[in-house]
Amino acid sequence: MGRRDTTALIELLDRDPVANIFTRSQVNIHKSAVPDGFAHIVGLDGNEGLESACWVGANMAPTAMPEADAQKFAMHAIETRQRFASVFGPAETVLAMHEVLRDGPQEIFDLRANQPLMAISHNPAGVRRNRLRPAQVQEFDRVLPASAAMFEEELGYSPLENGGSFYRNRVRQLIRDGHTLMDCDQRGNVIFKADLGTVTDEVVQIQGVWVNPMYRGQGLAAGYMASTVDYAMQLAPVVSLYVNDFNTAAIKTYQRIGFEQVGTFATILF
Repeated sequence: MGRRDTTALIELLDRDPVANIFTRSQVNIHKSAVPDGFAHIVGLDGNEGLESACWVGANMAPTAMPEADAQKFAMHAIETRQRFASVFGPAETVLAMHEVLRDGPQEIFDLRANQPLMAISHNPAGVRRNRLRPAQVQEFDRVLPASAAMFEEELGYSPLENGGSFYRNRVRQLIRDGHTLMDCDQRGNVIFKADLGTVTDEVVQIQGVWVNPMYRGQGLAAGYMASTVDYAMQLAPVVSLYVNDFNTAAIKTYQRIGFEQVGTFATILF
């Protein structure tokens, strides 16, 4: 897509601000449908203009699109020899892409086919808050192990393998932006951590939620998540997240504080 397509792309993305938050945030950063660096956005026109679009960079993030369009985008990725770490987005779209990508050159590590997409548009009621604060830049060495532990629990390998420079920079940037929230005990151990991983004027998406194993099973998560939502709602009127369907404990916590399912995501991991 070119710069002249920016207005049409924004109109497409804004049809579902929760589902399309990642690409919308990138358009906000770059002020254009043309990102800086090697990433790009591809689009497909229909009878009434831009019909669907897909962010293509280190990851692929499609907007909701018909199955036939999804498969066209997947074939385009294969034909252009794109390599990426994941594909994530609305489940119907991602699963249609999976049908094509599973025969591509990249080996698929895992498919998370059912990830409830949840949102809340009010401050949680009836939940006692736990204290929470933005991490400070000088606390990077405290935050990084917690972030890496969350990642490894989620994906089964450490993001710090081979140095992990990209991951380290991502953690630093979230801290600098004031988008990593945490609480520590008196010994300095991180009890809870969450990131406001993607932020637009309309939606904040929570990512990287982690409770220290030493503090699990004590009923702390709901109070921390309620505090996270309170903080996030200072930035946007809607707070969202998506979660693996097998993580029933987390889903119950989110439901307890008022999150409701508004869609279903899927993720392909390479």
